[in-house]
Parts: sequence; C-alpha cells; structure tokens
Amino acid sequence: MAPKPVLNLILMGPPGAGKGTQAKMLVEKYGIPQISTGDLLRAAIASGSELGSKVQSYVTSGGLVPDALVLDVLLQRLSEKDCQNGFILDGFPRTVGQAEALGQALEARKMRMSAAIAIVVADAELLERLTGRRICQSCASSFHIKFSPPRQEGICDRCGGALLQRKDDTAEVISHRLEVYHAQTKPLIAYYQERKIMHLVDGIGQIDVIFGKICAIIESLRGLDSAQITR
Repeated sequence: MAPKPVLNLILMGPPGAGKGTQAKMLVEKYGIPQISTGDLLRAAIASGSELGSKVQSYVTSGGLVPDALVLDVLLQRLSEKDCQNGFILDGFPRTVGQAEALGQALEARKMRMSAAIAIVVADAELLERLTGRRICQSCASSFHIKFSPPRQEGICDRCGGALLQRKDDTAEVISHRLEVYHAQTKPLIAYYQERKIMHLVDGIGQIDVIFGKICAIIESLRGLDSAQITR
C-alpha cells in the first residue's frame, strides 16, 4: 500500500471563528503538531540560542521581527521529528510576501503545502460572539451573555466573582482586529486559490459539524498521490 501523503496545512480564521478549537481537534485526530509562530519566537528567545538572541534584539527594541528571521525560526521547527508526517501552521503566513517566501523555502527542502483552510464567519456573528464574552475577575472562568450566561447577571457561577468584559473584547477593538485580518487575508486567500489548495469552510454551526467539514477536506487529500497535490 502506498504511503499516505504528508499533511502540511495552513489554518486561517478571524478572531472568534473557533480556529484554536479546531486546531486542537486536528492535532488529536491526525497526530501532527500545531505550530504557532508567536509561540516559536517566545521559545527561541527563552532557549538563549543565537537565533533566539537575534529575535530578542528586535523584541527589546520594540521593532517587528523581520519575515526572514521568522521564517528561519519556523523552518528550524519544521525540521524536527514530530513534523515528519505534517504540521498545522497557525499565524503564518499572514501576507502574500510571507507565503511566497515560505513556498520557496519549502520547495528547496522538497516539501510543499498540502492545503490552506480558512474558517469563514460573518463579521456581525464574530462581533456578537466576542463582545458578549465575560471573564471572571477572580477565577478567570468564561461566560457569554447569550450563549452561556451565568445564573446571576454579572456574577460567576463557580466562585461568585465579578464578571467583566475584557478591554480587547469591545466592539471598537474587535472591529479593528477584523479589519486588519481581512486586509491581510483576502490577498492570501486569492494567492492560495491560484495554486488550487485553498479551501473555505463555513464556521457557523456546531463545533463537531465544522470539524467534520475540515476533516472531509483532509481525507480527500489523504486519498491523493502526493504528486497530485499542488504546491
């Protein structure tokens, strides 16, 4: 029996789309790691390596870590043993330039992306999800004024602490985050659509149903010969 193709995936989704939840479920089902560039950069700094020192110099000065350096850190991670059967990229690439650099770097290593999957949710739905979230000031339990309200308004069911809206859950902040996401993501979706590996998934509905849609995409890839998967 021919070996199933490696699953090198990019998972995208706006704030509140449930991307983190879906990524964790994919990790458990397929046994491939979720790789967040933010986590990688923090780990590189903590390691005290030469690469980490370079990252630290930009962070300390308040500057953005250059794309080339982020890519170096990412490629180092992808060379580790747990990525040999695939990986899920979370937070990279964010721009077409990053996508092009990633594609070239993978090609040089005789690797390629299997699929880019974007969870799509209307902005109005995302605003309702995120602005309705309330966090306990004492135990950090999470509630939602519509989907999972506390028994008593403003009071945590678990410890009786005060429930507050986080500053980054206000409509103004969320609207800005969505604007940034759309500005970055629309060109990226078009980029991967041209390469015929872009898949859009409706993010409205039960978590398991959405997960089933994502898995159907992945299973279709697993049924292909690796030569048939477009870079």
